[in-house]
Amino acid sequence: MGMLTGKTALVTGGSRGIGRAVSLRLAAEGALVAVHYGGDDEAAKQTVTLIEEAGGRAFAVRARFGAKSQKSAESAESAEGAEGAEGAKVAVGVKGAVERLFEGLADGLAGRGLDILVNNAGIASTAPIAHLTPAEFERVMTINVTTPFFVIRRALPLLNDGGRIINMGSTASRFAVTTQIGYTISKAALAAMAPTLANELGRRGITVNTVAPGAVRTDMTAGYTSIPEVVAALESITALGRLGEPEDVADVVGFLAGPAGRWVTGQTIDVSGGTYLGPLA
Repeated sequence: MGMLTGKTALVTGGSRGIGRAVSLRLAAEGALVAVHYGGDDEAAKQTVTLIEEAGGRAFAVRARFGAKSQKSAESAESAEGAEGAEGAKVAVGVKGAVERLFEGLADGLAGRGLDILVNNAGIASTAPIAHLTPAEFERVMTINVTTPFFVIRRALPLLNDGGRIINMGSTASRFAVTTQIGYTISKAALAAMAPTLANELGRRGITVNTVAPGAVRTDMTAGYTSIPEVVAALESITALGRLGEPEDVADVVGFLAGPAGRWVTGQTIDVSGGTYLGPLA
């Protein structure tokens, strides 16, 4: 029996990259895993199949984060102008996506509560401040901060006492990368949730932590991790001398999700192999 046998887990963005590795890791320990995805049916199906072929249990849940809704926009525009309408689209879009997520989750859980929530879904932004448009900034914040916040809020009635909330941050919020300012802000905001939520939920035995990966080889990072010169530069500023793999991050999530992580809460855990620790000897 695995350490998570009898537990249930939701992994947002769980069909690819780090999310897939986390889904596989939690399922390998015995959890029933809800693999959330936004639109890639094949990737979600493949992740569920990999879990089942390894003897685990999983089901896929589709909900597209970041899509705007036209609902209520017309009334908002007449009341507040175009900006109000745009805000209404975002707000309704977030609410709709979260509700679709939890409708699918409820079907898969079939009356069981939720033990582990991993907020992994997120998008990148590679524009410096001079080129970061309001639309791109809004989308990054909506998907990386607003949606996880409301996923947590919606999950609280389902979350069993002794549960785990794990948010996927980034080392980008620890050091300066000019071309990632929007992404950096979003990940710093996400990490800032943990201490307050941990304090509020601690009496229920629920832990809340942030895992902050460095450069990890995934399809989202393929644009730079496929360039040998960039990889060499990243390895040169990493104490352990290599890029991360999704499993490196998933193992830390597994620790926090399991019984061994029961006394860790409100923390951001750097999982970067020691990136930018200082000058190498």
